[in-house]
Amino acid sequence: MQLRAHPRFLLFSLLAVAGLGTAGCTAALGPGYTIEKQEVRVHFLPDPQPRILLEADYHLRNTGNQPLSSLELRLPGRRRFHLASAHADWDGAEIALESEPSNPRETLLNFPKAWPVSARHTLHLSAEIVPSSSGENNLSFTSDAFFLPAQGWSPELLPAEGLFPTGGVPPGRWDLVVRVPESFIVHSSGKGTKTAHDRGELLIRATQLPQDHYPFVIAGRYLSASLDSAGQKVFLWTRAQQNTVNLGPVSESLVRAILSFNTNFGARTQTSQPLWIVECPVVEGCFTRRDSAYAKLVGAADEPASAEMISMDTVVADVSGGVPKLAGNVAPSLAASWLGYGQNPGYYEQGPPLYALPAYAASVGREAVEGPAIREETIRHILSVIPKSPEPRKTEEPAVLRAKCLLFFYALQERYGQEKFGAALRHMLEARRERGFNLSDLISAFEQETHQNVAEFVRLWMKHPGVPDEFRARHEDAFAAGATAPNIPKEDVP
Repeated sequence: MQLRAHPRFLLFSLLAVAGLGTAGCTAALGPGYTIEKQEVRVHFLPDPQPRILLEADYHLRNTGNQPLSSLELRLPGRRRFHLASAHADWDGAEIALESEPSNPRETLLNFPKAWPVSARHTLHLSAEIVPSSSGENNLSFTSDAFFLPAQGWSPELLPAEGLFPTGGVPPGRWDLVVRVPESFIVHSSGKGTKTAHDRGELLIRATQLPQDHYPFVIAGRYLSASLDSAGQKVFLWTRAQQNTVNLGPVSESLVRAILSFNTNFGARTQTSQPLWIVECPVVEGCFTRRDSAYAKLVGAADEPASAEMISMDTVVADVSGGVPKLAGNVAPSLAASWLGYGQNPGYYEQGPPLYALPAYAASVGREAVEGPAIREETIRHILSVIPKSPEPRKTEEPAVLRAKCLLFFYALQERYGQEKFGAALRHMLEARRERGFNLSDLISAFEQETHQNVAEFVRLWMKHPGVPDEFRARHEDAFAAGATAPNIPKEDVP
């Protein structure tokens, strides 16, 4: 179970490390604890009603400078999972899980007596996840397939309360154990996987390392087909046997998308790693992405979500439309494998114009599969949202600003050419890997690659209403060729 550092931990831990380096000692500067050992177990039970049993054991030691009276944690997110029950044991004795009044996402464990400095204790957590009920948007599953996406399904231990706190960081190696029916196939995070068979069940133990970021599991009674092409291995897991004749074009389309992502954003991993495309256990509740403003901008206004990355190397997909449509459905979602899941946290946490980068990345995948003509169609759709003669000094509406920010990346590519554009993005993303990035990082990377004043180009686009006349004029012929303006929502959500 990978555990994410609480935001308040980040600043304090950096200051603490700096202080220790200066003082040349190892004394704790504040309250805290260490997870010396942990193991997480996932047990899928298909009958009589499918359910997922989660258990986690932690061996903890108070390594802070004061006794601790409580511990904070986060249980599986209730917006994503239907949590039937949750329990905690402290040294074998049950302890109450209390909701934090100030933050409903967090749960408090109040110890029966203070946890002294240097003392060791064991914490056992258990929870049961069941399929979502009718009308709910929670993740759902069936008796023959389920998945737990990277992040959100496992409890997260949080740092201690106070000044210079520590805690919540998992050990360098820990085990994820998955138990499923013997007829299932399983893909999960981790290395050094060991398998065993026990009373009609398949038992898998995988060692989790820091580079695994967040753990995930996907398993089911699937049939596996290979879509290998151009050195990229892709596994397709579906419930029904697929016609191999249909798989060739899908493989070729996906390879085009993969090569396009590599060109724009750099290699996904240091070494060639497979990708998995897996049929959703239940389409309803499979995807967290709802019909978004950016989906409408790139011409997908009437199409429901049909694919989503659940880990760095796995995408779940709706295959009800048939295999020929699979590449077009999956390719836009693959962008998250190049940019998300801990590689660049800032990918999803930006202001304008960088909050449009995920949408631009998705459009790159769509263009690779559907052909270059889709690019001009997309730009035409987006231009239709932006007034030709905006009022000077008037704040742009959120929908207009979103559209303009997405066009900004097309304009960057046209201004500096694909070679410099790709090199600059790759430079920024690699330099800021696992640390996030901002607009100044983007400008710096482009100026280094182009040796031009890119900051002035950014100001031209972002400090004035509308889009530059030369950009609109360049695409005016294609715009006049005709396309119905998309129905753009007005909510202020990028």
